[in-house]
Amino acid sequence: MAGLTRVKPDADLEEVVQILERDGAVIVEEFADETTLAGLWADFGPALDACAYSDSWYDGHRTRRVSSLFARTTRLTPVVTQRLYLGAARAIMQKPIPMWIGRSRQEMTPTIQISTTQVIQIHRGQGKQPLHRDDALHLRTHPGTTSRVQLMLALSDFTAENGGTLVIPGSHHWDDERAPQSEEAIPTVMRAGSGLIWLGGVYHGGGANATDVPRTGMTIALDLGNLRQEENQYLAVPREKVLAYPEEVRRLLGYDRCPPGLGWYEMHDPYIVLEDEETQRAAGLGTIAV
Repeated sequence: MAGLTRVKPDADLEEVVQILERDGAVIVEEFADETTLAGLWADFGPALDACAYSDSWYDGHRTRRVSSLFARTTRLTPVVTQRLYLGAARAIMQKPIPMWIGRSRQEMTPTIQISTTQVIQIHRGQGKQPLHRDDALHLRTHPGTTSRVQLMLALSDFTAENGGTLVIPGSHHWDDERAPQSEEAIPTVMRAGSGLIWLGGVYHGGGANATDVPRTGMTIALDLGNLRQEENQYLAVPREKVLAYPEEVRRLLGYDRCPPGLGWYEMHDPYIVLEDEETQRAAGLGTIAV
């Protein structure tokens, strides 16, 4: 394949889903506007500047990483709810699962949740990251049902020379015995504000930076709601920061119950802990300190 398929923000959602299911990855040009980018740089830039390089070979000795992103900014709503990203994640992962409860056949549709967030800045001298699958964190087998849909938003331009994310298209169709080869991977080339969306079963990794300009990207992963979050959002994002976001994002952060019954609190939807005192009392609960 010469390169990853590119679409515009007004692309047909079904077409984008088809591309993802076929290739495992797609680039959405103009994913975020200049105002959003400038705001994210204002919120994350100081943390990046103060951050030391990673101390592990896997994360990169010439790479800076900042996490807990929803606690550091209130500007992520248009990113995580972007039509093609969230829409594709819901279409691919939120599929009904049949089950029997006694003699009643039920269909349960899982929720999805924000699993991990990071700003990743690759500096000159950083080599290629080992190719890997992010959904391997859940010790799952391949090929199989998609359990993660991930985004890399370019906060700076991505090129083949500065560490643009390496992707092996179609590798989500491989079994677990086939090893990835570096020559199979192609670099993500995109302008700042564009977004790479890929499936959790796709082999990928950060590229090498041979330039004098850091390559900066922000990643958010959406996972099935019945899996443990990679980054513990309940610890990463204080309650007052969660409340700064709309309900859809609050639920994506994990304050939601995944059918048939995962994540409840005192037999209630966990969203109750974000409600006001009157609503909590009406539900038979005292005021909850979180």
